[in-house]
Amino acid sequence: MSLPVTSAPIAPTSSSPPLRVDELVKRFGQVTAVDGITFDLRRGECLGLLGPNGAGKSTLIRSIVGRVIPDSGTISVFGAPADSAAARNALGWIPQELALYPRLSCRENLQSFGRYHGLSGDALKQAVERGLEWSTLIDRADELVRNLSGGMKRRLNMAAGLIHQPQIVLMDEPTVGVDPQSRNRIFEMIEKVQGEGMSIIYTTHYMEEAERLCDRVAIVDHGKIIALGTNTELVQSAFGSRSKMLARFAGAEERVAAWIAQHGGQSINGATQFTIEHPTEITGLLEDSAKNGLELLDVSLHKPNLESVFLHLTGRELRD
Repeated sequence: MSLPVTSAPIAPTSSSPPLRVDELVKRFGQVTAVDGITFDLRRGECLGLLGPNGAGKSTLIRSIVGRVIPDSGTISVFGAPADSAAARNALGWIPQELALYPRLSCRENLQSFGRYHGLSGDALKQAVERGLEWSTLIDRADELVRNLSGGMKRRLNMAAGLIHQPQIVLMDEPTVGVDPQSRNRIFEMIEKVQGEGMSIIYTTHYMEEAERLCDRVAIVDHGKIIALGTNTELVQSAFGSRSKMLARFAGAEERVAAWIAQHGGQSINGATQFTIEHPTEITGLLEDSAKNGLELLDVSLHKPNLESVFLHLTGRELRD
């Protein structure tokens, strides 16, 4: 989607990332929602903010777009202060809550948001048509928003947030409350603009979204970034090359337990668990279990993923 802009974009310098957040702090009474967060958003990347509800992700996004005033720290957009007119024009925001006019049509909504960003005439018309096409709502262009499905509203919400073709877009859990088909369509929309070079911050508490969409992931918990890197880097940092082997054996529990203890494993919910460095270790363990007369029922290898990293770092389920 290539939408016209209202003014010349910020000219990036070689030393300035699209977005820089440095030691940001935001408190609400006795609660510290954002606790010293620092990161850079790279050009053309999708940076995921992954964490449970209440981790501070939305407060961070609202601080960047100026809806929340931080207590301390700095935010800059291509080196310019985040509260400057140039920075605001470079930012697009897709809030978690729908920001649409239910009694206006899809087309009228996009026209309204386009005008808010200074678009008019042919530029506005082109932006609206391309927004409708990007969100696959051309056939619903004149339908009132209140009559749309939840997924359609979400897609229109995204088109409204990008109507002025920002250089950076902040997406705050844009798939909340949508069905799997609509979620997949939203993924395709995001992948399209990312492929065109837009820099994206994407907040979510769904790991599969972070794994599919994000170049790097920042794991956020209790207002802090507790890990930051690519999926591979996060797994490597937390677990190295270690994986889990799970096996189930038949036979006397005492006999199985003695063999497990001898080989440094542990019994969890009736299964035998071993931590291994290389899948070839499985062969040795199974051969030894057979020599000891244990009957193997099944075996599986579980490689660590983002969920494993999150549990390792926080000790609690992601969706708590």
